[in-house]
Amino acid sequence: MAAMGKSSAPNPKVDAFLRRAKTWQAESEKLRAILLACGLEEELKWGKPCYSAGDNNIVILQPMKPHLALMFFKGALMKDPKGVLEEQGPNSRSARRICFRKLQDVVKLKPVVQAYIREAIKIEESGVKVEKPKELALVEELQKALAADRKFKAAFSALTPGRQREYNLHFSSAKQSATRAARIEKVRPKILAGKGFRDL
Repeated sequence: MAAMGKSSAPNPKVDAFLRRAKTWQAESEKLRAILLACGLEEELKWGKPCYSAGDNNIVILQPMKPHLALMFFKGALMKDPKGVLEEQGPNSRSARRICFRKLQDVVKLKPVVQAYIREAIKIEESGVKVEKPKELALVEELQKALAADRKFKAAFSALTPGRQREYNLHFSSAKQSATRAARIEKVRPKILAGKGFRDL
């Protein structure tokens, strides 16, 4: 597990990622320094800077249009005394995130981030797991689309359970079958690219 207080070395792949970043560069650099100082190991996973303790993912940086998010993989198990953790979406069971909208947010929340990292590491060390969701009941139109296209089915199956649920929720919220089918077609390229509904 990560040794709090002992800084970890930066990963050259993340250096390259940050150099290429068109948004949230300063905020990402500042957060990165905090995370490395917490002793977390840095890697590039799912195309984003990810921080782990041992073999366990703790947090990942998610640059989005309205904000930069620091997502805790098991945030649902955390206490959140400062009330800064937000749900990923209506269908997210495990992950929670802190959203930063300017550099000053990162500076102001540094002690909170450090305390939450310590708690997240303790949760991993305890071995406690987030309760598994019930099996996902896919809408009929999605079932048909997956059955008709092996490549599409493989791409959807490769998505994380949370991403699958979020897509399914988006499709099922349409009242008419034609609208559900149109929504599926609209996001088909994103799914084939391995992206979640909210990913850029």
